[in-house]
Amino acid sequence: MTTMTDTSPREFKMPDVGEGLTEAEILKWYVQPGDTVTDGQVVCEVETAKAAVELPIPYDGVVRALHFPEGTTVDVGTSIIAVDVAGGAAPPAAEEAAPAAKPAPAAAPAAKKHEGRKPVLVGYGVAESSTKRRPRKGVPAAAAPAEDTLYAATAIQGVQGELNGHGHASGGQRPLAKPPVRKLAKDLGVDLATITPSGPDGVITREDVHAAVAPATAPEPVVAAPAAPTSAAAPAVAPAPAASYDGARETRVPVKGVRKATAAAMVGSAFTAPHVTEFVTIDVTRTMKLVEELKQDKELAGLRVNPLLLIAKALLVAIRRNPDINASWDEAAQEIVVKHYVNLGIAAATPRGLIVPNIKDAHAKTLPQLAESLGELVSTAKEGRTSPAAMQGGTVTITNVGVFGIDTGTPILNPGESAILAVGAIKLQPWVHKGKVKPRQVTTLALSFDHRLVDGELGSKVLADVAAILEQPKRLITWA
Repeated sequence: MTTMTDTSPREFKMPDVGEGLTEAEILKWYVQPGDTVTDGQVVCEVETAKAAVELPIPYDGVVRALHFPEGTTVDVGTSIIAVDVAGGAAPPAAEEAAPAAKPAPAAAPAAKKHEGRKPVLVGYGVAESSTKRRPRKGVPAAAAPAEDTLYAATAIQGVQGELNGHGHASGGQRPLAKPPVRKLAKDLGVDLATITPSGPDGVITREDVHAAVAPATAPEPVVAAPAAPTSAAAPAVAPAPAASYDGARETRVPVKGVRKATAAAMVGSAFTAPHVTEFVTIDVTRTMKLVEELKQDKELAGLRVNPLLLIAKALLVAIRRNPDINASWDEAAQEIVVKHYVNLGIAAATPRGLIVPNIKDAHAKTLPQLAESLGELVSTAKEGRTSPAAMQGGTVTITNVGVFGIDTGTPILNPGESAILAVGAIKLQPWVHKGKVKPRQVTTLALSFDHRLVDGELGSKVLADVAAILEQPKRLITWA
């Protein structure tokens, strides 16, 4: 802690929040110049190539300046915020605006809520920060000289709701929502204060935001109807369903964050590892029946039980029977590194792009434990809370393209892995069963592997084992 006589600002630099990442984009600021901050208080949210991360400040003081606006990509090690740590003395501009901007009652809760907390630089930090954070001020860093006017405007708008559509009434409690959900609401122009939460403990979910958007995307007679006769309302609504691109013939989207990292990884993988893909179409009727039976099992009550669970278990058994498939290629040492553990990656589509978090030591988990881990992985990814650590160290991956109605594909390996299994849609199809053509549940699997370390025989054995288990799931017991 800095002494009371030290008046020099402390510069907080962009940390490496993802094990070797070089940059991060500032998604949003939770503080503005003149705000009082305390040790452990979250001051901003950033997006790395891996995930969204909240950054806590490691000392007490008053914000002097924000060096970058929201949306800026900043290199690791670059100062992003300056804080005066001399006993909470505010910079001159903030002191002039203090009467209008920071009434005394508002400062106490902000200091108290972070009492006893320590900085958390990976993941989403302490959970309560997302529910008790002080509301944002709508003041960019460059507008410090006019803070008195802008803070007054913010105070007035606070009665109707916080700026940018995800605030709350000034006298009410801030709606509970995780940062990615707040960002989604901001992007879609939804006021969180108008949403009825469906999540646990009154937390607003992504589904709640999308549900709130749905009426807004429909024709808009609600606004016009009170001022016009019903017969005249229909013509006014007619143009609404037509898609509008504001006259633009194309849209350019900056490549950054997760999408940028994914693109670089896929290009590197495709042009480094010689890919081979094999396919097999199988009858999974028995597996689908087993899924339904397991849903009624008391030991699996409340857990995510679906075909992907048994497919994951089948792959883990196949890897145990063919351990050389679970390896990586060390180019520098010219060695094949066989892993004696399986960190099972599950490809997940999120609003930020495709990510592949993995279940650590999946090989050692029972079926209920695997179901629990799979459920946590999927829900965390959907909510945008996947931490960088959860995406490190994968050894083999499953990608389920069947959820999009696709039969199969030729998946590209994740860098550092030797195999990836694509699961196609499970469909009712005519199939020869016991000498007769019958309707059966059928799917197609595709296994891509690195041909430098996995030859055709090994790859075929692994895919055949997975197929055999899914056709006769009792092999999960006999081969386990």
